[in-house]
Amino acid sequence: MNTELGRCIFWGMSKVFAASLIVVILLLFGPAIAYFTDNRAQVSVAKSSRQAAGLAPHPSTETGAVIQAYAARTYGWRGAFAVHSWLAVKPANSQSYTVYEVIGWRQMRSGNGLAITETAPDRYWFGSKPKLLLDIRGAKAEALIPKLDVAARAYPWATTYRAWPGPNSNTFVAYVARAVPELGLELPGLAVGKDWLSRGVGFASTPSGTGWQLSLAGLFGLAVGRAEGLEATVMALTVAIDPEDLAIEIPGVGRLGL
Repeated sequence: MNTELGRCIFWGMSKVFAASLIVVILLLFGPAIAYFTDNRAQVSVAKSSRQAAGLAPHPSTETGAVIQAYAARTYGWRGAFAVHSWLAVKPANSQSYTVYEVIGWRQMRSGNGLAITETAPDRYWFGSKPKLLLDIRGAKAEALIPKLDVAARAYPWATTYRAWPGPNSNTFVAYVARAVPELGLELPGLAVGKDWLSRGVGFASTPSGTGWQLSLAGLFGLAVGRAEGLEATVMALTVAIDPEDLAIEIPGVGRLGL
């Protein structure tokens, strides 16, 4: 009887191990492809491009208010897993943009990672070209800029930074998006940290404000929303199915679909 029980336990543990191994392989397959196809890994930080990408309207040609959100692959091996995201605003008739972001090395040096600076909104993130996630202009942007500014300055984890699973730069942008749901900002699955709600179990709206999510310290969770579709978070990596856009999201690779 003991022998039979031992065999059952052994086979049960073997099946769990095999299933866990398959999940790990599937989660790391995309990041491995991203890492070995990214030539930025061969370029030093000092030589990495920080030029403007030409995605933001110039203040001389766009006199109205502008709100934009961007994301770009992080530098080094982390770029195989995640993007860095940030927000930029320009009030009506302003000749400059204000960029809101949380930066890890800023937190390590000064104790506060929140950076609010006047700079080009669409700069490369150390060699990685940014992708435009959100573009709101005119009267709506003018009305939302003060709300965005208040939410950004109220970010509660500015003095705490963890690249994985959060809170990090993507946690910040997701926090602001939830505080100002009129933005309708949908963050990509590669924005690791966007699902970090607390150190324990958290429940909140999705960043787009079109659904709800449950998260365990940003490591595991589920989200359902009109913009996000169905998302599952495993070890802070996101797998998603978006029926509305006929797309899927895979860790390391990002969005695939029509």
